[in-house]
Amino acid sequence: MGGETGLTPEDLLGAYAAGVFPMAESRDDPALFFVDPDWRGIIPLEAPRFSPRLGRTVRADHFEVRVDTAFAAILDACAAPGGGDRDDTWINPEIRRLYLALHEGGFAHSIECWRDGVLAGGLYGVALGGAFFGESMVSLQRDASKVALVHLIARLRVGGFHLLDVQFLTPHLARLGAIEISRDEYQQRLQEAIRRDADFRRRPYASDGASAWQEITQAS
Repeated sequence: MGGETGLTPEDLLGAYAAGVFPMAESRDDPALFFVDPDWRGIIPLEAPRFSPRLGRTVRADHFEVRVDTAFAAILDACAAPGGGDRDDTWINPEIRRLYLALHEGGFAHSIECWRDGVLAGGLYGVALGGAFFGESMVSLQRDASKVALVHLIARLRVGGFHLLDVQFLTPHLARLGAIEISRDEYQQRLQEAIRRDADFRRRPYASDGASAWQEITQAS
């Protein structure tokens, strides 16, 4: 059932399939609006580009990487003001409700980094066909979100995904290999990707950093 906005999880999936995504003006604003940018940020799964320093960090296995064991905690950490360089976020209670429902339905997923039993950061997003829509990422300890991103890409590559949408190209994401494409090119890639049969839950590797790094750096 719909919440304050009347939107359902199915409405959200339909929006993603059409190439738009929801946002709020702030975490305290109850309203949502849909965004269809002229230019879209993506990370090419066929040839992700990361720095050697990040490779060393990933292979060092400072974190235990888990999948879908603390989705609500990752969502709430991303929504909290002050995470990273954020003074405020766009994740309001209605967005929280909708993405928790998508997670319960098997469409929304989290990649989490843990250290000594404490959540250190991670990311969450939505899988639809062979497309993954990255929503937000957070580091509670240094490099945790970057390590989570590497493990996400390894999982997507092995799972048969063809598109990793990161919404907007920011300087931070550009340093992590994101590029910008036009709306027309994005729509073409999106429609091809969502028709693919991909599997987010396929176990791609031994969950260690060396295996993840090998997966993303080997030729497609």
